[in-house]
Amino acid sequence: MSKLLRHFLNFRHCHRSFSQRKDDSFAQCPERVFSGIQPTGVPHLGNYVGAIRNWVRMQERYDSILLSIVDLHSITVQQNPAELRENIQVMAACLIACGINPDKTILFQQSSVKEHAELCWILGCLCSLPRLEHLPQWRDKSKKVSDPKVGLYTYPILQSADIMLYKSTVVPVGEDQLTHLELARDLARAFNRQYGTLFPACNSYIGDVPKIRSLKDPSSKMSKSDNNAASRIDLTDSSSTVRDKIAKAVTDAVSKDITFDPELRPGLSNLIDICSALTGKSSEDIVKLTQDKGMDKKTFKEFVTETVNESIQPISSEMQRILSDRGHLRSILKQGQERASVLAEETIKHVKTLVGLS
Repeated sequence: MSKLLRHFLNFRHCHRSFSQRKDDSFAQCPERVFSGIQPTGVPHLGNYVGAIRNWVRMQERYDSILLSIVDLHSITVQQNPAELRENIQVMAACLIACGINPDKTILFQQSSVKEHAELCWILGCLCSLPRLEHLPQWRDKSKKVSDPKVGLYTYPILQSADIMLYKSTVVPVGEDQLTHLELARDLARAFNRQYGTLFPACNSYIGDVPKIRSLKDPSSKMSKSDNNAASRIDLTDSSSTVRDKIAKAVTDAVSKDITFDPELRPGLSNLIDICSALTGKSSEDIVKLTQDKGMDKKTFKEFVTETVNESIQPISSEMQRILSDRGHLRSILKQGQERASVLAEETIKHVKTLVGLS
């Protein structure tokens, strides 16, 4: 049996369990993972260890995974059209280079599946203004722009639609996105109560790797939006660029010894966390290794550089290979769109029937 057919049969099994009964229950559906990433530049090391590598590993555990390049979310802030088109392809290439297998994971461009926007509108008719106003992301992001747009306010509803459209039951998220996942659960519950039990509960999946911090300001997480490129390690950085960035990373003058203390020594602890995340060793083991080898901060930074380059240089090389054949890359995204659309069209058909639109 083909994987596409198996996905479809699982989807139909989920639909058989929905009823017209108006209560607070969730539908019982097969396990399905959904996650998304914005095409707003090359992913950095924090994206890799905190999200992308988790998705790669989940391919071995789950039979049904969808990974969307969420371009509709990216236009909540102004984008250059040519750069956005390029970033979508670069993101797809990067995900594949990191280990996402398009045969196992449905990898697709969000805007190519129109049902995301359709379900977003229907869910928006179930969501109150106060519910969105209470989300911390709106309060934080709206302060950073002089004239915040409606899309920035309502994008959490689109996130909910992204998740619910595929009857997703597992959603890998960062801790800062848990409130948005709770909104998805609330909207699923509201729809089920008002129209009939159709959507399952979506549960969070949070990895256990440490959060990677800025190399220049370890009080903040590593971020693509930071104007200072030296604050992050991009997955396409050359080995010499990685060396320079780590050599100039903020540490401290507390002691010449290598110790792990996120409160008193956040910069040095961040470098230890990077080594820990990439090697699978605990922070204690990393510290012991530095002691056994008699490392000072300079030699430790050289060790961190070597560790990072061993991980990201093969990714960078594979990205360039994939990007050299744009036709094949577009065909991968087209195949992903077709596979995602089979599931999305089935959901929207039942949604419209229940709501009374068809």
